[in-house]
Amino acid sequence: MIEGRLGYNQENGRYGIIDGDFWENDGLHCGETLEILVEDEWIPTRIEKSWDENGGEWYLVGTPFRGHNLEYIMARQK
Repeated sequence: MIEGRLGYNQENGRYGIIDGDFWENDGLHCGETLEILVEDEWIPTRIEKSWDENGGEWYLVGTPFRGHNLEYIMARQK
């Protein structure tokens, strides 16, 4: 199990899981599952990307988190 916070990886254009200064997962792909910490509870979700003429934005399915709101969310993945 890896655990850290979500961060945007400029090199590959994806959100990944970072722990301190090191990438634990340097880029999550659409449909990849993970859990996020919301009010002291781990919530299962998956990451997806909406597509539009401006390139779209990343979001977590079943949560209000999308785009820049994904930064620093605590996350873990098996």
